[in-house]
Amino acid sequence: MTDCGIWLVRTESEALALALQKQLGGVLYRPWLDTAVSQKQQFADAYRKHPQWLMIAAGGIAVRFLDGLPQDKHSDPAVVVLDEAGRFAVSLLAGHEGGANRLAYRVANAIGAVPVITTATEALKPLVVGIGCRKGVAVQQIAAAVRQALGGRQLNEVREIVTIDLKANEPGLLEFCELHDLPLRVLASSTVAERPWVTKPSDWVQQNVGLPGVCEPCALIAGSRGRLIVPKMALDGVAVAIVEDTLM
Repeated sequence: MTDCGIWLVRTESEALALALQKQLGGVLYRPWLDTAVSQKQQFADAYRKHPQWLMIAAGGIAVRFLDGLPQDKHSDPAVVVLDEAGRFAVSLLAGHEGGANRLAYRVANAIGAVPVITTATEALKPLVVGIGCRKGVAVQQIAAAVRQALGGRQLNEVREIVTIDLKANEPGLLEFCELHDLPLRVLASSTVAERPWVTKPSDWVQQNVGLPGVCEPCALIAGSRGRLIVPKMALDGVAVAIVEDTLM
């Protein structure tokens, strides 16, 4: 996120912005320091300086600041809006072309927020895939387990891959998501512990991760309006569960 501008509108957002900058990089803007120029004008002047923007503000403020600035989805900077409580990271502008969708996931994963993606391509994908895995599994193992769980369903029906924070940097999992252009959503272990929905608890996972299971609760939490269509399936150190939206 080094090429990202982080725009604050109030000093109260600084702690959140600094936490994000520490994890993801980026350039902080504190427009209140220039009292001679309105914040909206300052943002307009800076708008083309970065290919991506994270605005920590209300959605209405972001919309007003952007008024008249976007020109073309292929050249506009991506814009993600994060509320000051750090609850929702909303991909607002240039979701696909500018990378706002991916930025929303990165911001959400960094602070435990919910990524909000509204582009039509993602909205029509009904499957959420929860994954738990042993340390060091290869991308081929991840791919084989996901294919087994999907059965006759297709990978292009998958909206997102979900796992816990302890597995957020697994090289095989990251490579799989990158290879298939799938966003990875990371849930805090504490969040999963509060909703440990499993069809069959795992003694091994309980002993090594401190949870009765990973893939099923991850899929169910992320796909909160769906139903579990594939309970935990394990293959070669990788466990997969699939939830399908019921309102599609």
